[in-house]
Amino acid sequence: MARVNTFPRAHPLTIGALSASTGVNIETIRYYERIGLLPAPRRSAGGHRLYDSELAKRLAFVRRSRQLGFSIDEIRALLRLADEGGLACAEVRQITLAHLADIRGKIADLKRLERVLGGMAKACAANRLPACPILKALTPAP
Repeated sequence: MARVNTFPRAHPLTIGALSASTGVNIETIRYYERIGLLPAPRRSAGGHRLYDSELAKRLAFVRRSRQLGFSIDEIRALLRLADEGGLACAEVRQITLAHLADIRGKIADLKRLERVLGGMAKACAANRLPACPILKALTPAP
């Protein structure tokens, strides 16, 4: 979905318009409201959610954080620090470094998986036996 970098100024957006302008699914927006990442928006006389530019910016922050792989709890902490203002840079850095360490661990795990699966594929290519060595390796021993 195309993402537009403009946010509503004078006129609030409905949830559909907010979804279109940020690229965030409507159900995801509602979910973020339920879990408290987004405050409840004001409502129209007909009960429709109305989002102002600050809520749109907050949603864009959450979306970008999710794209970078931050967990909901990490995003909640980042939003709390952003809302408090002041000198939160050290705490934000700590959250970011912990997240980076998790990513590096996942990369190491994926590299190990790549080596194991690569070895299995090579064994299969070199094997002329009727039994597949990959299937044999995946089957638990009795």
